[in-house]
Amino acid sequence: MASELESEVQAIDRSLLECSPEETSGKWLQATDLTREVYQHLAHYVPKIYCRGPNPFPQKEDMLAQHILLGPMEWYICGEDPAFGFPKLEQSNKPSHLCGRVFKVGEPTYSCRDCAVDPTCVLCMECFLGSIHRDHRYRMTTSGGGGFCDCGDTEAWKEGPYCQKHELNTSEIEEEEDPLIHLSEDVIARTYNIFAIMFRYAVEILTWEKESELPADLEMVEKSDTYYCMLFNDEVHTYEQVIYTLQKAVNCTQKEAIGFATTVDRDGRRSVRYGDFQYCEQAKSVIVRNTSRQTKPLKVQVMHSSIVAHQNFGLKLLSWLGSIIGYSDGLRRILCQVGLQEGPDGENSSLVDRLMLSDSKLWKGARSVYHQLLMSSLLMDLKYKKLFAVQFAKNYQQLQRDFMEDDHERAVSVTALSVQFFTAPTLARMLITEENLMTVIIKTFMDHLRHRDAQGRFQFERYTALQAFKFRRVQSLILDLKYVLISKPTEWSDDLRQKFLEGFDAFLELLKCMQGMDPITRQVGQHIEMEPEWEAAFTLQMKLTHVISMMQDWCALDEKVLIEAYKKCLAVLMQCHGGFTDGEQPISLSFCGHSVETIRYCVSQEKVSIHLPVSRLLAGLHVLLSKSEVAYKFPELLPLSELSPPMLIEHPLRCLVLCAQVHAGMWRRNGFSLVNQIYYYHDVKCRREMFDKDIVMLQTGVSMMDPNHFLMIMLSRFELYHVFSTQDYGKRFCSDITHKDVVQQNNTLIEEMLYLIIMLVGERFSPGVGQVNATDEIKREIIHQLSIKPMAHSELVKSLPEDENKETGMESVIEAVAHFKKPGLTGRGMYELKPECAKEFNLYFYHFSRAEQSKAEEAQRKLKRKNREDTALPPPVLPPFCPLFASLVNILQSDVMLYIMETILQWAVERNGYAWSESMLQRVLHLIGMALQEEKQHLENVTEEHVVTFTFTLKISKPGEAPNNTPSILAMLETLQNAPYLEVHKDMIKWILKTFNAIKKIRESSSTSPVAETEGTIMEETSRDKDKAERKRKAEIARLRREKIMAQMSEMQRHFIDENKELFQQTLELDASTSAVLDNSPVVSDMTLTALGPAQTQVPEQRQFVTCILCQEEQEVKVESKAMVLAAFVQRSTVLSKNRSKFNDDPEKYDPLFMHPDLSCGTYTGSCGHIMHAHCWQRYFDSVQAKEQRRQQRLRLHTSYDVENGEFLCPLCECLSNTVIPLLLPPRNIFKSRLNFSDQPNLTQWIRTISQQIKALQVLRKEGSTPNTASSDNLENMDEFHFPEGFRPDFHPKNPYSESIKEMLTTFGTATYKVGLKVHPNEEDPRVPIMCWGSCAYTIQSIERILTDEDRPLFGPLPCRLDDCLRSLTRFAAAHWTVASLSVVQGHFCKLFASLVPNGSHGDIPCILDIDMFHLLVGLVLAFPALQCQDFSGISLDTGDLHIFHLVTMAHIVQILLTSCTEENGMDQENPTEEELAVLALYKTLHWYTGSALKEIPCGWHLWRSVRAGIMPFLKCSALFFHYLNGVPSPPDIQVSGTSHFEHLCNYLSLPNNLIGLFQENSEITNSLIESWCRNSEVKRYLEGKRDAIRYPRESNKLIDLPEDYSSLINQASNFSCPKLGGDKSRAPTLCLVCGTLLCSQSYCCQTELEGEDVGACTAHTYSCGSGVGIFLRVRECQVLFLAGKTKGCFYSPPYLDDYGETDQGLRRGNPLHLCKERFKKIQMLWHQHSITEEIGHAQEANQTLVGIDWQHL
Repeated sequence: MASELESEVQAIDRSLLECSPEETSGKWLQATDLTREVYQHLAHYVPKIYCRGPNPFPQKEDMLAQHILLGPMEWYICGEDPAFGFPKLEQSNKPSHLCGRVFKVGEPTYSCRDCAVDPTCVLCMECFLGSIHRDHRYRMTTSGGGGFCDCGDTEAWKEGPYCQKHELNTSEIEEEEDPLIHLSEDVIARTYNIFAIMFRYAVEILTWEKESELPADLEMVEKSDTYYCMLFNDEVHTYEQVIYTLQKAVNCTQKEAIGFATTVDRDGRRSVRYGDFQYCEQAKSVIVRNTSRQTKPLKVQVMHSSIVAHQNFGLKLLSWLGSIIGYSDGLRRILCQVGLQEGPDGENSSLVDRLMLSDSKLWKGARSVYHQLLMSSLLMDLKYKKLFAVQFAKNYQQLQRDFMEDDHERAVSVTALSVQFFTAPTLARMLITEENLMTVIIKTFMDHLRHRDAQGRFQFERYTALQAFKFRRVQSLILDLKYVLISKPTEWSDDLRQKFLEGFDAFLELLKCMQGMDPITRQVGQHIEMEPEWEAAFTLQMKLTHVISMMQDWCALDEKVLIEAYKKCLAVLMQCHGGFTDGEQPISLSFCGHSVETIRYCVSQEKVSIHLPVSRLLAGLHVLLSKSEVAYKFPELLPLSELSPPMLIEHPLRCLVLCAQVHAGMWRRNGFSLVNQIYYYHDVKCRREMFDKDIVMLQTGVSMMDPNHFLMIMLSRFELYHVFSTQDYGKRFCSDITHKDVVQQNNTLIEEMLYLIIMLVGERFSPGVGQVNATDEIKREIIHQLSIKPMAHSELVKSLPEDENKETGMESVIEAVAHFKKPGLTGRGMYELKPECAKEFNLYFYHFSRAEQSKAEEAQRKLKRKNREDTALPPPVLPPFCPLFASLVNILQSDVMLYIMETILQWAVERNGYAWSESMLQRVLHLIGMALQEEKQHLENVTEEHVVTFTFTLKISKPGEAPNNTPSILAMLETLQNAPYLEVHKDMIKWILKTFNAIKKIRESSSTSPVAETEGTIMEETSRDKDKAERKRKAEIARLRREKIMAQMSEMQRHFIDENKELFQQTLELDASTSAVLDNSPVVSDMTLTALGPAQTQVPEQRQFVTCILCQEEQEVKVESKAMVLAAFVQRSTVLSKNRSKFNDDPEKYDPLFMHPDLSCGTYTGSCGHIMHAHCWQRYFDSVQAKEQRRQQRLRLHTSYDVENGEFLCPLCECLSNTVIPLLLPPRNIFKSRLNFSDQPNLTQWIRTISQQIKALQVLRKEGSTPNTASSDNLENMDEFHFPEGFRPDFHPKNPYSESIKEMLTTFGTATYKVGLKVHPNEEDPRVPIMCWGSCAYTIQSIERILTDEDRPLFGPLPCRLDDCLRSLTRFAAAHWTVASLSVVQGHFCKLFASLVPNGSHGDIPCILDIDMFHLLVGLVLAFPALQCQDFSGISLDTGDLHIFHLVTMAHIVQILLTSCTEENGMDQENPTEEELAVLALYKTLHWYTGSALKEIPCGWHLWRSVRAGIMPFLKCSALFFHYLNGVPSPPDIQVSGTSHFEHLCNYLSLPNNLIGLFQENSEITNSLIESWCRNSEVKRYLEGKRDAIRYPRESNKLIDLPEDYSSLINQASNFSCPKLGGDKSRAPTLCLVCGTLLCSQSYCCQTELEGEDVGACTAHTYSCGSGVGIFLRVRECQVLFLAGKTKGCFYSPPYLDDYGETDQGLRRGNPLHLCKERFKKIQMLWHQHSITEEIGHAQEANQTLVGIDWQHL
């Protein structure tokens, strides 16, 4: 079948390719009816090219389409070969100065905070880098796709609209010329024809709705029965549902289903089946049936293949049009004309209109193609952009209606284009005046919120998911309104005024529907049953906040508009509350000789609403009247006399009382919805148009009425009227216990009421209320935020309100009020308040929350104590009120206010009888302070003829009237000054009295009548002296008491020590012993210390005592005692790897005996250093396992450790561990044979002896393996072969260790083997000992690398967990052979030895270039005891160590010389040293043995230098190894950093300083060894340049270099497309910091299978690059990701900081980010130290949400 189909396709192709575009276009030129001719051509060819089978072939289809369909059109337009025609057009065209680049998803965009007209004006990366804005305060974001670059648009930028690429030439500034003049008449005519036909064809076919027939003029003659089952995208179903359904419906594999789903999500549709109608219909029914259960079903259509073919070509055509018009502005102009020409059906029937109006019916791919075309045509041509904008506005309501019904995101809807028109100031104004756009938007908005209650207010249903979805759609309308208002008009035309006010009317209608919505009533008795819906109303309020502010800004710009708007707003408010008294009875209140008429209303009983946008808008406009001085210029035009202050204040006052009552706990039973509403009412997002405006409204009211009347209404609303009007109120209640909570409530209400009065008088920092400007307001906000605590830039920005441009205005003033402190390695930069700003601190600042207020008070008092000042926090000096609000201050000296103060002070004086609270008193003191400050200001600024009417001081010094004769306020304050129960407020009272006296002095100096003021001061003086004496006496008593207690304590200590003498002795000894182990102190320092060999320094053994962290028992470490273990973590590592591409396919067969020098993957062991008994640990681990099994039955979350892999957390420090290392004594001292002779063999003799022993073993092996045919033969053989003297191969040494230690040796060995090779544990496997030695070697190499990279000395002070770990690991590796099979270890030794001393029997030994010498050394040294234990000839273990070490060192020198770079032919020194001569001689030998393939001999000095440098790491590692193996302390010279220590290391390792001496001393054997090493074929291949080898010293691995500026990373990532899907941009590009690969993370397309599970690209990459551990940077989120294995991961703070020293994870703030080298170094350190897994463990333990993330899908 397949082959037939192919041959058929090829035949078609042949016939198609013969069709010539030139001939076709020629035919068209002669045609009379061009449309019919072109349509016939399309009808014939399109179905032959597109949709020939189940899967598309895009390359082939495009090629054929270009040749047969588009080619003729290009010929037709150009009239010649388009290859010449189009370049000609391009030359005559002037380049556009608009950039117009359309953004892809995730592409970086830049906006300038200094120059952009609004935040939607953005530049692409290229224009940004070439513009002036790169040195300004820019903001960087990643695009959601679909917008375009505004470079060259003069309306978008205040300055610098052009980048270097799009600069205008000076000659071009003349009038816009017609772009068509560059084209010839006939080109215009031909282009017009083709464009008109093709654009119409594309629109017609894309909006075609029939599924099985084409438009008549495209029908084919013979129609095949081939259909597609087409699946469309929707935003309701998840990926998983679609994949599952497809597998069932078209029985495909999961991989194929994922492919389909990805394409559907990306392009909006995909055919999932191809065949006859029945076959496709069947798939459709399955899909519909499977997806219609819970939601609407997936959209599926069975479409005839020819329709799909034409639609695919239609899309191709639109993209083609887009690319053609790029050649010339003239062609673009023609396309615009064609698109916007009215069609036959009159209004709204142009092609563009048809496309827009069927937008919601099109699929995603088609939408984005035609949106791109509109952007590159209509939006780039300024003349047509206007016309298009008008059409868009005309269709606005319909487009929005379609959008509401559609479920695709706004980004792929045509409504998203609104941002392109509405933000352009001239277009927006034109649309407002000509199309009445503001009214249209608001009306459309109102249409969609249809639910109203009886009063016509909005009513929201329960906030279901669907509701929320619909509501989110509606909110995009508010966004459009915001765009229209964002640029303020500079001059107003009458038209604009009229249309704006019409829009304002519509807006008031909207606010009217919100006034009083969601009313609430207090629950009494039982708790509310269902939380009422409140979120929708607040969401609406939040979205409208900026619009309301912008409306006020517009009104402020024109006096006529402002006056009209004020009148309209007042009228609407009257309508809302016109029936002000209906149902509410009027009552009259009298108090202190004043009386007022009001209504009976209780907040705690009636309905009350928090939403009062109309009142608040009026308050805003009222302030503007004052600010713009309209109120004083045209008072006759304003309805100020009609205002009824009680009506204005009524609702805002209720709202504030509601807050007070909620705070007093009276509304507890109304549940959380109310608490949340109160929270948002005060929150920084809403308060500007809610809480702040309510305060302003009350200020407006108070400034227009008698303050006494206002206070009485306020007492009544706060339900406190009876408290102050009843005599002895407090006494009555206090005696009665039952009313405790009522008293408590009333106290809170009184406090809240006083707080409100403080706010009304004190909050005058809004321009228009007080005589201040906007910067004063921001300064004050910042000062109060920083009074709480120093803050980071982002915290500070969050606590300030943003305007519509997302600006807070903070940067302009921050320098004036704060210092910036730079961050360290962690943490962030902080702003600290300048000390001189502290005097502006107001404790009752109205934006403080309760918690902030107490924190700020605490912080400020602390500061004062620190500066040795008194701790009073007096009210700050305030700016004067504007004239409109000037009468506000009189509230402080009104009779009712004075009475309230008096009453509360009296309660405080006679404190026992009354219910009062300290914070009540504190507020009263604050108010008195405010009044005094106010009077002082008045007196200081008074002019000659004015009389100061503010006489607070006189009023407070008058005693009360008869009959009560209460003392004056002043007298009560003096009484309270010495009250012991008011210690805290003493300083404040003192400050008040001092200020009072100062004012008195000023008054006297102005008036001449002397007043007896001295008594007051005298009285104050004496009381102050008394006070001082009292304090002194108290301090003395306290001192004596302290001394007495201290004496008692030291006495007790002495007794204790005497009684427990032996205990203290022990601890002292123990301290000594532990320090000995660390400091290596017991050695005499003037001897030379030698780490190995017969001359090894003997160290007296120390006893080691350790304590188990689980049972707290102490135990000595001995050979025969129970095992003690360290918690350890073994991991595979590629940190030192020089070749990450090596992959071990079959771990079961892999032989790890020789480590390649590229260290492609090692096994690293780390430990937290905590010690346990082996049996305690076993018990602990069993319990962890049991707990895990129980947990798995309960919930399916991962924990931060994987018990199945043997992981657990250290019981003490919760460090991740997966095994334990046993603690041992130095094992060598146990194995050393006791018969040491004095004459030890030299290297040559020793090699001979060992070779003989190895041979003997091999003979025995052969014996053992051959079947026993004739024993006599064997005996003969035995006779022929003489065993070396004293060698007893039948001897098996006894294992010195206790059972428990042996078990732990096996446990750790098996764990290392299991993790290192990724195999199942098997303690019998011969590879176990190799893995243990390898882990020991690799860990030492890692530590040496870190020490060298950081320039730390080799034996400097190591952290004790590292020191313990290395010691235990080395000792363990040295003892492990005792639990392995002896013959296996001997076999390993033989093979390792054969790599240096060939013996012919081992064939598969790598050449000397492919062996890591340090791994070889460790292996040989640790395997040697297995051979030596059978040797009784007297050769000691030490001798063996020394010779092995010398032998390996020699091999390493040869390795270094063979691979050394010999390019530098430096000048030879005059008199070469002996080292240089020796090295030259050795090089000559090598030259000779390699058959002269080695390069010519360079200078000796250079050679010796490269040998020294190359061998340094090896020597350092060896020194560490022998130090921990034999316990010889390090010489003090190596313990300091600085010089290279080469000589000291040689001495410590008993090497000659001239290393080449090793070769000369043992010349009889070295030459034959060198020969055998050099003759290897691999060495020859290397020297001939046919293969590579590692050079020494190995470079240290570093993480990749990151760019300094983060935007270049984003740019790199935005060009990165998913490797699987070809052209598709990756959604979450993620950079591996180890190797620099970009990966497509977190997406189905790049999932791969790993060990039977689907994992994401990052997880898969960790296995190939970091053997399970990965460090990534998620570029779009600016987040570092650590991964370890499939279930472990965490996010880590990125190394990029903004100028304020903060990271920006998720790029939310968009400040420019720069690389912080220190932080990047820290990440690199974590990687070098193998601490990534540990970091993840700690992060997951600390933050449980991390555990729930599916890390394997990233």
